[in-house]
Amino acid sequence: MTDSRLIILSSGGTGGHVFPAQALAEKLLSQGHRLALITDRRGDSYGDSFPGIETRFVQAAGVSGRGPVAKGVALFRLAVGFFQARNLLREMKPDVVVGFGGYPTIPTMLAASRLKIKTVIHEQNAVLGRANRLLAPRASRIATAFKTTAHLRDADLERTVWTGNPVRPEILALRNQPFPALDAESPIRILITGGSQGASVFSKVVPEALASLPDSLRSRIRITQQCRREDISSVRAAYAQTETEAVLAPFFDDIPKRLGEAHLVICRAGASTTAELSCAGRPAILVPYPHAIDDHQTVNAARFCDSGGAWMIPDSDFTPKVLSDRLISLFSMRSTLEMAARCAARAGMPEAAERLANLVLGVVTENGNGARATLREEAA
Repeated sequence: MTDSRLIILSSGGTGGHVFPAQALAEKLLSQGHRLALITDRRGDSYGDSFPGIETRFVQAAGVSGRGPVAKGVALFRLAVGFFQARNLLREMKPDVVVGFGGYPTIPTMLAASRLKIKTVIHEQNAVLGRANRLLAPRASRIATAFKTTAHLRDADLERTVWTGNPVRPEILALRNQPFPALDAESPIRILITGGSQGASVFSKVVPEALASLPDSLRSRIRITQQCRREDISSVRAAYAQTETEAVLAPFFDDIPKRLGEAHLVICRAGASTTAELSCAGRPAILVPYPHAIDDHQTVNAARFCDSGGAWMIPDSDFTPKVLSDRLISLFSMRSTLEMAARCAARAGMPEAAERLANLVLGVVTENGNGARATLREEAA
């Protein structure tokens, strides 16, 4: 690939879309390729994830779940974004555009298709998202995080490649870090995360569940918990009543370190979360977000649980009694967690960023068929 070629990434919205784009960007930059990012203004909050990469903005808005007036406004903004993206792409002349799903990618990816620019879309979840369903028929290649992905049309399968879900290098580094030692007397470290905004259900259920544990077990537990800012005071008070050691914050900027130290993670089942757990080799109790579009978090969780690396508790069943019973069971047999950690690690695909980079570069050099065959042979 010559220096004159340009790869544009289209991402934005939530961390689940941004983190894989960040991992791919780091891989491609390390190989000397030129990159640019096109996103909407919401994606500007993740600007630090793409240092040194030119970033351009277009208008976009979500349509699902909106009333008629709001839906009309959203469609208008998407149309404006399409023309903005078309002008940018004509100016920048990329060789390929890579989209990571979510509504911020729709204007750019549609404009690229109309301009006959090669495109690759990446689906992080086990269910093809609605934006990617719209874009899939027009894509040169479709990359998936899971071996099987729901809602892919038969006509799309020939262009689909299982690459895995790229994760950040600092998470990948945890694969070389052994599961923390755990004996009958040592502290038990539990990491609780709820996505970028925290999850109120964890703030309500976890402290009460721990309060019902036997004193001998509860005294060993050390909690690191992501909470909504408005919940921190009440959660801190609840843990203080049972003298449970807890570190609480709306956001942790050292999650890789805390994940590496954890014996168990309690969390939602977003695509990046499950990918990071598997790459790090850490067992988890997964509580899928019940209002996720197409219930994709339940499917993500089920696929990860099938590997033996996690246990799923539906949100409606996630009660203090259910959680406390599960914790007592898990911590009464230390080998269960150690085995789950090994199973989680076996489910990980640490080479996902490299596989996705190879696919993108194969499309650029018009060797996509060969790249796809190679990737399928590696996945077999």
